[in-house]
Formats: sequence, structure tokens, C-alpha cells
Amino acid sequence: MARKEPLTILCLASYEKGFDFIRECKERGCRVLLLTLESLKDKPWPRDCIDEVFLMPTFQEIDWIVNTVSYYARRFPIDRIVPMDDYDVDRAAALREHLRCPGMGESRARFYRDKLAMRVQAQDNGVPVPDFVHVLNYDRIKEYMARVPPPWMLKPRLEAAARGIQKIHHADELWPKLDELGDRQSYFLLERFIKGQVYHVDSLTHFGQNVMVEPHRYTTPPFEVAHGGGVFSSRTIEHGSKEEKTLKDVHSQVLKALQCQTGVSHSEFIRSDEDGKVYFLETSARVAGAFLANMIEASTGINLWREWAKMVIDGDNRTYKVPERRHDYGGLVITLSKQQCPDTSGYVDPEIAFRVKLDHHAGLVLRSPDLKRVDQLISEYIGRFKKDFLATMPGDNTMEG
Repeated sequence: MARKEPLTILCLASYEKGFDFIRECKERGCRVLLLTLESLKDKPWPRDCIDEVFLMPTFQEIDWIVNTVSYYARRFPIDRIVPMDDYDVDRAAALREHLRCPGMGESRARFYRDKLAMRVQAQDNGVPVPDFVHVLNYDRIKEYMARVPPPWMLKPRLEAAARGIQKIHHADELWPKLDELGDRQSYFLLERFIKGQVYHVDSLTHFGQNVMVEPHRYTTPPFEVAHGGGVFSSRTIEHGSKEEKTLKDVHSQVLKALQCQTGVSHSEFIRSDEDGKVYFLETSARVAGAFLANMIEASTGINLWREWAKMVIDGDNRTYKVPERRHDYGGLVITLSKQQCPDTSGYVDPEIAFRVKLDHHAGLVLRSPDLKRVDQLISEYIGRFKKDFLATMPGDNTMEG
């Protein structure tokens, strides 16, 4: 019997994002519910595309989320539960398990949220990863530090991007930090620092097939920008190059190891200056942040949020195809700004495809058929941004990639 009710999609959003996902769902006839935080209620959500908004004071207590959604499910038959941000992936997985909705459950969600789980799974399947140890057993940590020379990276398992990562230069520096962590120690791992070029690969996967894979290179490693300040930038890898092929191959190995079936992913890799190998750093089941998705749309003409929505709506339908795309090159330059509303009108090059409109951020997205032109503009704009806009803040300056 044909279904009469519209598909009901619950969007979990602990950050202000996913607007195009919401619009695509509504345009395709879905009932769209938004569960977000009270602190975000006045953000410019596309309210004409949202049937109901539910607010919570915090997303920290999963039981509260389960009880809240279960209460509203008395009125709405919830068909899909979708996380808008990295921090919502495990919450959405727990809700799917509880409501028995289709999609990734809690065990597999670990591979996309837990930096330890994803490394173990990747390593067990032959994917190169930096040498690491779980911050758990002290004898194993001592053995690791005796075997692997410093510096090391102390990484929180459940944070996103470069948040909370600390660089450790010698063993005497580690133990006081572990004492500070106390019972939180087991939520960290220690990893060999690799000096090299950092990349991100953004993809769409449909029933185990990677139907769109876009490799990019950061100009400055995100950790350095997050902890030292500066201008964040990225650009498309040269089409058809050996560099592109290598990244696509390793990325494919990662998603296969992590049992990716259908959805969107944002993964990071590093090519070691020492041995030239590409190592897997981390992945996530979400659209890239920090306006990287805008850069991808500029170069390809494909909006990852909307394509992800189509996959979610189609469910078991295997007829999905990626739209025809461009093969231009994209670039992004963005920084924290000392002005609340920075003026980028002085930047007039025709390659500018998008201007970031966000308080205390200055950013430009570039598009060109010529990679050298993109590189030239990025280099020029980084220098100009430092002079015109650059602001630094104490602590973690992470822009979520």
C-alpha cells in the first residue's frame, strides 16, 4: 500500500548549520523537524522550510534527548534522524537505536566520532596511521614513548577538528597533563607527530560506492592555525595528478575499513616529509565545516548538503546519481577578523565566487579553471588578510574543518 504521509526527518543541530539540507528536504515534500539548542533559537534558520522547532537547554545528556524526541514521536512518526554537526553524530545514532530508525547505529558511529576507534579499525584493515597508544595503561604508554621518539600529539577521542589537541615534546611534559586530566585520561590517545602536508578529502558514498571524491590540500596545517593563529586556507588538488590518485586510493581504503555505506564524509590525511607516505588522521560522517563546502560547490557546482539530503530521503532506493559537475579548481581563504563586520569589497578579482558573511570572520571562496591562478590568489590574499583583518584570540582558535 502506498504511503500517504510525508516522510518525517528530524534534524539534530547543536550548531547553526545544515540550512541547504533542510531546504532540500522541504522542497522534496518532507515534514522537517529541527531539534536544536535554546541558545540557537534566534539564528536565521530557514523557518519557512521547518514544520516545528524543538529547543533544549543542552545536548550533553543523551537520556534527555531520547526522552524529548520520544515524547514528540507520539505525534510524529519519525522516519529519519540526521545530525547536522560532528558532535551530533553519536546522539543521532543513539536515537536511531532507541526508535529503531534506519541509518548508522552506535557501534558504527564510533568509527566516525572516536579518534581511537577509527584508528584501530583502519590499522586492522591495513590503512597506514601514525603510531599511537591509548592513554590507559601506564606500562604501555612508557613502552610507547621509549619506542616512538617525540614530539607526540595528545588528542581527545571525541572532539572535532583540532580542538583540544596538545603537542608534547618530552615524557616529563606528559605526566603532569595526565594528572590534570584525572579520570578523563582514558578519553585521550597519544600519537606520533608527523611533519608533512595535510589534506582533506570530501566525498559522497552510495551503497558502498564512492560516487564523488574531492581531495584538497591545506596551505597551513589546521593544528597550527588553531593553536598559533593565522589565516586558514585550502584548495583543490590538481586533477589527474599522482597526488590526487594517491589520496583517492587511501580514502577509499579508509571508508571500506570503516564500513561506510551511504552518506557524506570529511576525512583528513597527512603526507610525511620523512617517508613520503600518506597516513590517515581522522574522518567524520558530516559535511565539511569552515566554509569548505562552499569551496567544493564553487569548483564542482555540487552542493554536498543537498546531495546528502537526497540520499537520506531516498533510503533504500538505489537510483541516486550525482548531478553533472564542473571540474574547476576551488580555493578558500578565511581568518578571524578584528572587525565585527569586515569589509572585503576591496577584493575585486573575478575568481571570487562567495564572500563569507559571519561576525568577526573575513573569508573568500575562489573558483577558476586554472589551478595556478587559484594558488596565486591564495598566496596574495593570505598576505593581505594578515594586514587587513587578522585577529588572534587566546586559547583554541579552531575553525572546524
